[in-house]
Amino acid sequence: MNSIKQWLESIGWGDWSMAVASADASFRSYYRLTKESETYVLMDSSLMIESLPPFVEMNERLSSVDVRVPHIIVKNMKLGYLILEDFGNTHYLDVLNTENYQALYKKAIDEIIKMQRSDTKGLPLYNKDFLRFEMDLMQEWYLEKYLNITLTAEEKNTIDTILESIANVALEQPQGVFVHRDYHSRNIMLTPKGEIGIIDFQDARVGAVTYDLVSLLKDCYIEWDKDEIVKLALYYRDAVGLDVDNATFIKWFDFMGLQRHIKVLGIFARLHLRDGKSGYLKDIPLTLKYVLDAASKYPELSGLVSLLKSV
Repeated sequence: MNSIKQWLESIGWGDWSMAVASADASFRSYYRLTKESETYVLMDSSLMIESLPPFVEMNERLSSVDVRVPHIIVKNMKLGYLILEDFGNTHYLDVLNTENYQALYKKAIDEIIKMQRSDTKGLPLYNKDFLRFEMDLMQEWYLEKYLNITLTAEEKNTIDTILESIANVALEQPQGVFVHRDYHSRNIMLTPKGEIGIIDFQDARVGAVTYDLVSLLKDCYIEWDKDEIVKLALYYRDAVGLDVDNATFIKWFDFMGLQRHIKVLGIFARLHLRDGKSGYLKDIPLTLKYVLDAASKYPELSGLVSLLKSV
């Protein structure tokens, strides 16, 4: 914190008070800078400076298609500091309820459609290798290290076959759009002016049309009525103009969700075991529920359901 204060002094911001705003699942930290009635957010990426250029680049790409991302006020790429516009403290998760979630989600879906118009040139692909790499985190970190399970050769083969099937269906759907990758209720904000503000977009890739949609609608931190989620998913399909029947689109949606939630089981376990961030353990039951609910709809995934229910 002293190095941050020294930097603020050096750029003429020494008279701004600083308080912890938040930390995320990575090694970034956020501080709120305040002077009288004015506030900004300082993002400290000094522990992972390599994440800063992608953040600045994605910020520019999203701004160019009118997605509301925080304006960058000051940047020091060498030290890993950014001073950003302050979107306030109100995340979607803070305000969502049974009366408003459908309307708020439609607004957030409209933002997905805008994001998907972003320039994707040079972004890494969500190809099969990466889809599998992410899903493999479940076996290593959730099953073997967190639950301390020794899998048999047959169980490993079952997992491998099913993950391959999930990756294949994820790739059947239209590809090539900008994917935020963590588009959920903690990364969507309501600004003081009532606008939707998007954060935490620096890990964007090029991938499937349903990825951000399922991140939003099957959020690991909050759950809604399944039938209403289907309606909202089809709202996206119709709004974006995809010519595909309901059953096919929902299968794409379900399998993309399986890929994401299988990955997240591994990530939440890894955050606990490797990084000492145990707060995410409480989110494992809902994530696991999403996996079991979706997989139970498709007979070809019964082996995964049986395995996860037995551990």
